[in-house]
Amino acid sequence: MSQTPLNDSRFITFEGGEGVGKSTQVKHLLNHLTQVGIDSVRTREPGGTPKAEAIRSFILRGHCEAWGAGAEAVLFAAARLDHVTQLIAPSLNAGKWVISDRFHDSTRAYQGLTGGVQTKLIDAIEELALDGYAPELTIVMDMDPKIAFERGEQRATETGIPVNSDRFEREDLKWHQELREAFISIANDNPVRCHVVQADGDENEIAAQIWEIVQGQFSELKSVSSK
Repeated sequence: MSQTPLNDSRFITFEGGEGVGKSTQVKHLLNHLTQVGIDSVRTREPGGTPKAEAIRSFILRGHCEAWGAGAEAVLFAAARLDHVTQLIAPSLNAGKWVISDRFHDSTRAYQGLTGGVQTKLIDAIEELALDGYAPELTIVMDMDPKIAFERGEQRATETGIPVNSDRFEREDLKWHQELREAFISIANDNPVRCHVVQADGDENEIAAQIWEIVQGQFSELKSVSSK
C-alpha cells in the first residue's frame, strides 16, 4: 500500500562510546523511515561534507593530539559548522529528516567531560557551530567498554581492520569508562531529548526498541506506521 510522505523535517542523532553499534542502528532506523515514506539523509560526525571529512582525517590520525583537547574541540566545531551549513540545514529546510552518527554531544563528552575543556568554551563554539540547528532526539547507545572492545577485536579478526585504528580508539580502558560516564551524564541532563539504549543485546531487538522511541517522540509516525 502506498503511503503519504511526511514533509515535516526532524533531526535525530546517535551518540555513545567507541564500538557500541551506532552506525548499525542508524542504518536500521533509516530503513524504518523509508518503509513509512519518509525522505531521510544519513550523515556522520566528524564529517558529512568534504571539508569536514578532511578535518576528521586530520584529527583521527592523531595529528593534533599534542595540541590538546581544546584544539580538538575547536577543529571539531569548524567541521560541524561546515556540516550544518552545507548539509544539515539545507536538508532540514527541504523537509527531509536528518540522521547523524554523532553530533555536538560527542564534543561535550570527548573534549569536555573527558578531555577537561572548560564548559564555557564548549558552550561558545557549540552556539557558533549549531546555528540554531539542534537535534530533537538523541539516542545514546550504552555499553560496557570491555564488551565493546571484545566485539571490536572479533570484528577486526573478521575484517582485518585493526581495532586501535584512530586517535580515540587507542585510549586505555579507564578513559573509555570515563567517556561512557560522560555520555550518561549528558543524557541525564537532557531527559526529554536523550534516550539511553542498552547496546549489548540483539541487533534487531535494539532496532525495534529505537523505532519505538522514535515513534513516541514524534507522534505523527504512529498514524503512518499503522497504515
